[in-house]
Amino acid sequence: MRSFFIALLAALLCATAVNAEIRLGIIGTDTSHVIAFTKLLNDPLSPDHVPGATVVAAYKGGSPDIESSATRVNGYADELRTKWKVKFYSDIPTLCKNVDAVLLESNDGRVHLEQVKPVFAAHKPVFIDKPLASTLADAREIARLGKESGTPWFSVSSLRYGDIATQMKFPDTQGVITWGPGPLEPHHQLDLSWYAIHPIEMLYALMGKGCVEVTRIYTEDADLITGKWNDGRTGTVRALRPYGAYGAVVFRAKPKDAKSAGSTIVVQSNPKMLEGYRPMLVEVVKFFETKEPPVPNDETLEIFAFMDAAQRSKEAGGTPQ
Repeated sequence: MRSFFIALLAALLCATAVNAEIRLGIIGTDTSHVIAFTKLLNDPLSPDHVPGATVVAAYKGGSPDIESSATRVNGYADELRTKWKVKFYSDIPTLCKNVDAVLLESNDGRVHLEQVKPVFAAHKPVFIDKPLASTLADAREIARLGKESGTPWFSVSSLRYGDIATQMKFPDTQGVITWGPGPLEPHHQLDLSWYAIHPIEMLYALMGKGCVEVTRIYTEDADLITGKWNDGRTGTVRALRPYGAYGAVVFRAKPKDAKSAGSTIVVQSNPKMLEGYRPMLVEVVKFFETKEPPVPNDETLEIFAFMDAAQRSKEAGGTPQ
């Protein structure tokens, strides 16, 4: 009988451990994402609540030379502290000791490499919000350090999980055009990584990997970035300034038995297609549970190689790279 109760107690303890909320720590409180994410994760009464993880700790961070960071970091930190009872730590290693996983949210991609090093050292799985880094070299170093430490990580734009990227993905896609906001930030060496990462991520969600050549035409109002894929397909991104709506056109192969003229089906996104953070956060929590990145790290690195080639094309007057 005693052995029965011991086994029952062990089973209950195991079930409790499995169902326990994942304790999350935030690095960087200088983006509105930290408030939006915390509400979705920590408020069980929200109709969009994402269960399974709770933000319990934060490290403030902030970049004094980026206005949108310097002017918001304290306000968002105060809201996390007062409304959501998040505990703040003065350094990242101490934060890591008190959490199970990390949301690296600093809006400045330049600091991500240094900020993720103690996370990898603590072997805490980490979601790195966009942009993964401000240079291709930093992005590759993050990937190298993550692999070397055996720590799972992934980085993604929320637009990958919006209606456009999920409802317009077809196995017979021949080419894609996406568009969205593309304001620039002068401190980021890859200037497209600051905001145009969103329509670029949509392009990759619809096209997949395999880009081998990139051409970028820059004007004050917009960028036009076209990639050639290794199977002959082409994908184009129009980055709009100062801002603009998101959208896409997908070119599909027409069935051979189709009676209408032409060989291509053109599918355009509906302006009412929804975007939001919840679908991405569901994937983030699942990642923390399984330790399996929903977007392969090599695809994320190719997106940065795409932006690096686009940067070189811009500097070379629009020649292919």
